[in-house]
Amino acid sequence: MAHQRKLKVFNDPVYGSIGIPNDFILQLIAHPFFQRLRRISQMGFSYLSYPGAHHTRFHHALGAMHLMTKAITTLRYKGIEITVEEENALLTAILLHDIGHGPFSHALEEILIPDIHHETLSLKFMRELNHLFKGKIEMAISIFTGEYPKKFLSALVSSQLDIDRLDYLKRDSFFSGVAEGNINSERLITTMNVLDDHIVLEEKGIHSIEKFLMARRFMYWQVYLHKTSVVAELMLKNVIRRARFLIQKRPGFMEGTVVGEFLRQQIGMNHQDFLTKFAQLDDTDIISLLKTWMYDSDSILAFLSKGLIHRNLLEIEFYDEAPSHNQWERILKKVGDFFKITSVDAEFLVYQGILHNTAYDRKQQPISILKRNGEVVEFLTLSQFSSNSGFTAQHKRYYICFPKSVV
Repeated sequence: MAHQRKLKVFNDPVYGSIGIPNDFILQLIAHPFFQRLRRISQMGFSYLSYPGAHHTRFHHALGAMHLMTKAITTLRYKGIEITVEEENALLTAILLHDIGHGPFSHALEEILIPDIHHETLSLKFMRELNHLFKGKIEMAISIFTGEYPKKFLSALVSSQLDIDRLDYLKRDSFFSGVAEGNINSERLITTMNVLDDHIVLEEKGIHSIEKFLMARRFMYWQVYLHKTSVVAELMLKNVIRRARFLIQKRPGFMEGTVVGEFLRQQIGMNHQDFLTKFAQLDDTDIISLLKTWMYDSDSILAFLSKGLIHRNLLEIEFYDEAPSHNQWERILKKVGDFFKITSVDAEFLVYQGILHNTAYDRKQQPISILKRNGEVVEFLTLSQFSSNSGFTAQHKRYYICFPKSVV
């Protein structure tokens, strides 16, 4: 009797069943580097506002891979050549595109490891996996970096309407319970085509594109940039900043912890154990530290840690224009006087900045529409909302964040 292969299937609340296409993809999923994504939250601290938003980067990676299989099937049906090798490379690239995220995803990006973006770390992980799997990820890396000759393959992984966004908008909408963010991913995929090595969407999908961009704009302002999430992430960043500050002041502080090694910058990107050490970090490490630091002798570290654990967050005020320097100095002095701390210490409790988001950036590679007559035009030339700057305008909100007790 011939050997029968078992079909590996993950149950997914968004799409139902997600089948794993081959043994190699299953091996990648089983690798500890990828399994770590089960312990990395997809939406950082959004669960403080939306209690259902506890899904992980693992969920998102599988969902994006699932949608990529549908995109490949659609394009092949329309006569676009995608070889078996390219198919596997696409699935690998989208599966691993977020493998470089650190604890709480974007919240600590460029904080634990200064000035290093998660995509740089994803590429480093992919190259290491390529070494471990004897070159099987070479084409996936080429697609991920945009160096592969067929540019439309890279656009499926990263563009203004890519498979990554098609999953995370739908998934984040589902888990947060924010129905306005829901999009018709499958409808968008079925309208995809390729012309002159560029992804185009057929004219019949114009309204689905409009819905996609409206949903993206809504999700950013209502969910991703919700004031509670913003404040919590700012507090976490400053907890880590404070810990790095204390390392210089207190011998032995955080010794024996992987987070401490990174804050001391003992492990750089070129360190031989960098990936092994970084792969040990996940949300649980940070939560564990916060629970310990709640009782630390440093009042600022303890104050911020307790606030995050107990959801007793700082206040945030928004402004249409950038607050004046005098306004900032006045709040900083109030905080310093209230807590009886120096202005240097007060800056760990008072933050200012700007939030901004653009649903559609015309400066990037545009979303192209294939009209019924064969002409290719930019999406906005056909959209009924083209006279509305809602898609393209960069919306800004300035803020100052400070302890409630000094209001």
